[in-house]
Amino acid sequence: MARTDDYRATFAAARPRAMAALLRYFRDLDRAEDAFQEACVRALSAWPRNSPPRDATGWLILVGRNAQVDALRRQQKVANEAGGIVADTAVGGEPDMIERLDQSHFRDDILRLLFTCCHRDLPPAQQIAVALRVISGLSVVQISRAFLVSEAAMEQRITRAKARIAKAELSYEAPGALERVERLAAVGKMLYLLFNEGYTAADPASDRATLCAEAIRLVRLLLEMFPAEPELMGLLALMLLQHSRAAARFDAGGSPILLDDQDRRLWNRDAIGEGIALIDKAMRHRAPGPYQIQAAIAALHARAESPADTDWHQIDQLYQALERHAPSPVTTLNRAVAVARLRGAAAALEMIAPLSEALDGYFYYHGVRGIFLKEIGHQEEARRALLRAMSLASTPAEAVHVRREIELLEHGVVR
Repeated sequence: MARTDDYRATFAAARPRAMAALLRYFRDLDRAEDAFQEACVRALSAWPRNSPPRDATGWLILVGRNAQVDALRRQQKVANEAGGIVADTAVGGEPDMIERLDQSHFRDDILRLLFTCCHRDLPPAQQIAVALRVISGLSVVQISRAFLVSEAAMEQRITRAKARIAKAELSYEAPGALERVERLAAVGKMLYLLFNEGYTAADPASDRATLCAEAIRLVRLLLEMFPAEPELMGLLALMLLQHSRAAARFDAGGSPILLDDQDRRLWNRDAIGEGIALIDKAMRHRAPGPYQIQAAIAALHARAESPADTDWHQIDQLYQALERHAPSPVTTLNRAVAVARLRGAAAALEMIAPLSEALDGYFYYHGVRGIFLKEIGHQEEARRALLRAMSLASTPAEAVHVRREIELLEHGVVR
């Protein structure tokens, strides 16, 4: 007999599609979520007696839909008996559920659900929080731990996000080709933000670190539905290649380890192999985009058996391409690292000098600048830049790492 944990794994796998179909039916996130939760409760009671159905997702959708419709009818009956007036509950007319659950709607349903959660009216932090709650099914406690805020604060954040979504004028019709591309871009951005939230975690077992795996899972889901989208391939490749280094990125004390100093034997070769295969496949479409280019850069690092084997010339060229596709000060800052390897720290400093105003509040700008200054012997300027970086550190691990660089500088050690 299946255990409750087995059923919960089934619920987690079914949740995105079930929530997407229920959202299209009820056009309300809270109602869709209530319907899915009620279906899961009934499944825990029915499935051990009768065994799970072959189509568990379809079962959960139908049972959840019927349970919520019954609840809404009871509410309406009570209101009518009390002489009250209630809003349209969207259950009149009894549309045929077979038509409602047609497979042809599946891709647009999932995309609509993801797009709803990352609606442009929501700040990025709210987008991620509501997506984790609605699509991934994480509890408020889990999400609050991942974001290092109180449970009450996270509950409020999610509630505000849902309220904004409810007020927004969202289309529930199938998007056209152009709108679908725009939605995919918005969803991809939100999922990469989600991944980066987990990527900064020093402890691979922490709630925060698990956000990487969840982002990868959701991108895989999108790619299953849109298998010919090269930027989705690039996004998944980028995540896999970055995440492949998880076991080597921090020391036992939680301090970050620079790429050149990482033990490459700890890198996940399966993830690297899958990421490289994906980016090679994406590039064959000859429609390069920012995620593909970033993944190609990560692949060059992954292919290098040692730091000395890194193809910095090709990395520089790829960053130039990225500057054309998605120009930003951060992209230029990253390219400067390659330029420093090819033409020296002085050339890199000249490149990033115009970025000083735009990146004055950016931790990595001052950290990288401090390292470049140290390499050309400008010790006092390097010290000031590193102190500025330490003041901008967003995690204790970042602050400790910069403190060590300052100590090396004070002892005259240049790496």
